[in-house]
Amino acid sequence: MSTFQCDFLVIGSGIGGLSYALKVADYGKVILVTKAGIDDTNTSMAQGGIAAVTYPPDTFEKHVNDTLICGDGYCNEEVVRMVASEAPAQINQLIQWGVKFDRKPNGQYDLAREGGHSEHRILHHKDITGAEIQRALSAGVRQHPNIQVFENHFAVELITQHHLGRVIHRGDPDITCFGAYVLDQKTQAVHTFLGRSVVVATGGSGNIYHTTTNPRTATGDGIAMVYRAKGAVENMAFVQFHPTSLYHPGERPSFLISEAMRGYGAVLKTSDGKEFMQKYDPRGSLAPRDITARAIDSEMKQRGDDFVYLDVTFKDPDDTINHFPNIYQKCLSVGIDVTKDMIPVVPAAHYLCGGIKVDMNGQTAIKRLYAIGECSSTGLHGANRLASNSLMEAIVYAERAARHSLATFKSINNSTRIPDWDYEGTTHNEEMVLITQSYKEMQQIMTNYVGIVRSNLRLSRALNRLDIIFEETEELYKKSILTRELCELRNLIQIGYLIIKDAQNMHESRGLHYSIDYPRQMGTEF
Repeated sequence: MSTFQCDFLVIGSGIGGLSYALKVADYGKVILVTKAGIDDTNTSMAQGGIAAVTYPPDTFEKHVNDTLICGDGYCNEEVVRMVASEAPAQINQLIQWGVKFDRKPNGQYDLAREGGHSEHRILHHKDITGAEIQRALSAGVRQHPNIQVFENHFAVELITQHHLGRVIHRGDPDITCFGAYVLDQKTQAVHTFLGRSVVVATGGSGNIYHTTTNPRTATGDGIAMVYRAKGAVENMAFVQFHPTSLYHPGERPSFLISEAMRGYGAVLKTSDGKEFMQKYDPRGSLAPRDITARAIDSEMKQRGDDFVYLDVTFKDPDDTINHFPNIYQKCLSVGIDVTKDMIPVVPAAHYLCGGIKVDMNGQTAIKRLYAIGECSSTGLHGANRLASNSLMEAIVYAERAARHSLATFKSINNSTRIPDWDYEGTTHNEEMVLITQSYKEMQQIMTNYVGIVRSNLRLSRALNRLDIIFEETEELYKKSILTRELCELRNLIQIGYLIIKDAQNMHESRGLHYSIDYPRQMGTEF
């Protein structure tokens, strides 16, 4: 077992972690830990793009207003205004790092429009914007001499005073993060990583559900670690289901049909070819994601269908292929020509709006610990994320966290009293079937009882069922040799618990949390 020390310890390799690393690397040593390959992230799978005010007639006020409306009364308006106003500078930073956004023949950026946006403000690279951002940032990180990347290394627990023998309680203002215990997946050894500043940028937790657009790596690790370390977590009830993932049973993750396609003009229809969104919202197929996902869910249940259709066949075929080459090729590979055939789609778990509570510098309630990206809860998204605001949020908060940590890290010394990982009792290498079966049961519980539409009875039943799996998994964790699969299961069960408890505490339907036991607000009920 080894100890690694640095100035800045970054856990996660999406846009938040990579951009933070690049911003601080000129000033100190950076260690970046990622549990798979550096490019195995939610960022790399983002299709639509990144929202920012670029040209008139768009304005910051319009972007702020769209975000607040979509957030359904739960946004922090000060945060919304800050992020919207600081986004253009961070777009320029991405461009300087080599990200190539699509342009029109006249040289202006080719801006798309998505659900909930009143203007065209989405910068994109075809329909693989995230992959383009990931390419540029990963290249920059690999080339920087001050950044050391540890791939296939899984962060197991954050190190706090608890590991020095002190009893700490949630809300204690003196909790400090010194680093993390990290599992080398090749050797199964747990190493100690210490940093003057520690950044959790571990992405989302879509794999808590059976159908998700998230990669296999999205298992809520950062949120679960911070919660176990007695940090603050909030707004976990607000799970966003993307309305349109490709209906192709058995494929994981589900392939995302970008919201930009609806912004381009595609229309949602039932299996008999009839439009239906106007019944639910005057914005039709461009309604925000929560309304659209519930509408699709309602239509499927009423009709007994397994999917609805997204129709783009009436648009110019060459233009469609040019705008969405990745979607076109993917659909073609399963026998669907989007220029001639309607696309079968279903909602899929896509984004968690809640997470680790942070301030406007990305600081958590734990000293020296920051959280960036989907694992964080900044106040920007409120009860429902506006499309393409997430990549923007991540890079703006990477800048703010970088500035704040650069101002303080030199006055911090790495602790030399951190004990090695305690292997006591972990002698068994249990059968994988125990983990995989619990994983399937957990996903089934969350999908059936804590999905797009909820009720008090469903939530209560989910909590009871999940508690059994929790007890079994904790017992397994105490005696088993650590594996990534076991740690991910443990983290996802923690996430499920937090989602259920937060949902039970909401005695209303708002944004992404919809309960049949509470009436909707005026204007959004159906």
